[in-house]
Amino acid sequence: MSTLPLIAGLGLEAIIAWRPDGPRRVRDFLADVDALADRLPAGTALLNLCHDRYRFAAGFAAGLVGGKISLQPASQSAETLARIRADFPDVACLTDGEFDTFDLPRCDFPDLAAADPGSVTAIPRIPADRLAAVLFTSGSTGLPQPQRKTWGKLVANGRAEAAALGLDRAPHTLVATVPVQHSYGFESSFLLALHGGCAFWSGRPFYPQDIAAALEAVPPPRLLVTTPFHLSTLLAAGIDLPAIDHVLCATAPLSAALAAETEARTGAPLTEIYGSTESGQLASRRTTAGPAWTLLPGVQLEQDADATVACEGHVEGRVALSDVIELLPDRRFLLHGRHADVVNIAGKRTSLAYLNHQIAAVPGVVDAAFFLPEDEAGGGVTRLTAFVVAPTLSTGQLLAALRRRIDAIFLPRPPIFVDALPRNGTGKLPRSALQALYAEKTRHAAR
Repeated sequence: MSTLPLIAGLGLEAIIAWRPDGPRRVRDFLADVDALADRLPAGTALLNLCHDRYRFAAGFAAGLVGGKISLQPASQSAETLARIRADFPDVACLTDGEFDTFDLPRCDFPDLAAADPGSVTAIPRIPADRLAAVLFTSGSTGLPQPQRKTWGKLVANGRAEAAALGLDRAPHTLVATVPVQHSYGFESSFLLALHGGCAFWSGRPFYPQDIAAALEAVPPPRLLVTTPFHLSTLLAAGIDLPAIDHVLCATAPLSAALAAETEARTGAPLTEIYGSTESGQLASRRTTAGPAWTLLPGVQLEQDADATVACEGHVEGRVALSDVIELLPDRRFLLHGRHADVVNIAGKRTSLAYLNHQIAAVPGVVDAAFFLPEDEAGGGVTRLTAFVVAPTLSTGQLLAALRRRIDAIFLPRPPIFVDALPRNGTGKLPRSALQALYAEKTRHAAR
């Protein structure tokens, strides 16, 4: 049976993580893994809800060496937990905070101070074909769907990203603003540590001051793993930042202007990652260098008419992509929006991504998103709306600015002003949250 190491590129005495109380060596980490594995409940599935990235890592590894599947939902709602319990009846929940697990068997992360690093003599090896994790889609286009990942493919995923970013030659310390349960956070702040020779910061900073403090707490070279939403908030805060050597961004379209501002403010190159929970990460680009993406090592794209399939490399099977893709020579391609984003009104076509880009560029708009309600998406007259955070603008001012940017037929009817958009921990806008917000606002308007 083919096996692969739990950790590669780091010896037992190397640092794998930084915590508020100092560094943790690989030897320390493996001792914690062994101690935790002895305390986990019985069962084949572990719902790992630890917010602390180090505790998540220890829980994942403890489950993996014990043959448990790590379940990693992007949402932790009661509905999601109920679906997980139905699909995995013997699941147990590992958590490190005040969280209502409802009727799920619960294991609070224990004190591992007594773990003995001296007992660790080798890095464990795991069967490559073992089902290691089930990740769940974010729900941005519908209900979250489970995606099964084997250990061999996860290892290949981490190694491919490390090679694409040059981290296999020059490891960085990773500071991530995204939750580790999310596929991007899982790949770029956890797999990169296990199989890219990188160490990671244990926390998940969110606010600008917290991000700066986390960066200050770890040694250079530093890689900031973030999203356009977190990045724009960080830059808008105008605070002093420790030296950043590389910025990694994903989960939503990144404007060239924000990429250029980031590089100007930090002096670090910014790399975007393209992929999905279903396929894993597929490609990267330096946004300021142009629109073309380059595939990660081993990954292939195949096309039949407008349909594109990702396969080979670390992709599990053949995964149909939801984006409109134009293949270029030398393993490069262009993205032209999502199939589901295309809006057709009276014979004129555009995409929600394009509309979102235009409304976000209006001076005075802090955040915004166009939305096509479910009850109007199936037929009849399409009536786009838009949720807008713009405290200094009136409806008339917003629409006047939009008329200069988009065809009048795509103007939101009406724009709905809100205090904040219901973004999740990665900055995404789940469609279910937007539909609920739309229902709430239209219900109030009808009174």
